[in-house]
Amino acid sequence: MQFRQESDMKKIKEFLSLVENHKIDLRHYKHPVLVWGLQEGTTFYSFWEEDVLMRFGIENVDGWDFEEDQLFCPDWVADPEDEDEEDLDDDDDDLGQICNLKFPSKSN
Repeated sequence: MQFRQESDMKKIKEFLSLVENHKIDLRHYKHPVLVWGLQEGTTFYSFWEEDVLMRFGIENVDGWDFEEDQLFCPDWVADPEDEDEEDLDDDDDDLGQICNLKFPSKSN
């Protein structure tokens, strides 16, 4: 499992709000970093202090403290590969055709 990180406080608070994990108190961290990994629809996550994570590197993270069903996590937590697939929408081509419609002029 490959772990990713997020240090933007707004996104971290959004994440905690959605997963409703009351065991985590961000006041215990000077600069909290959310570290998560996805596997089969489950988000495995923990919080790290920024300087510790920088010292050891995200590639050396091999565990987690909590897990949550991915349905209860923000959209930005999803796999980047999955996001690309969702962006491919065949209906966008139809929009161009609809906008370029030419209506016949009314002749009385």
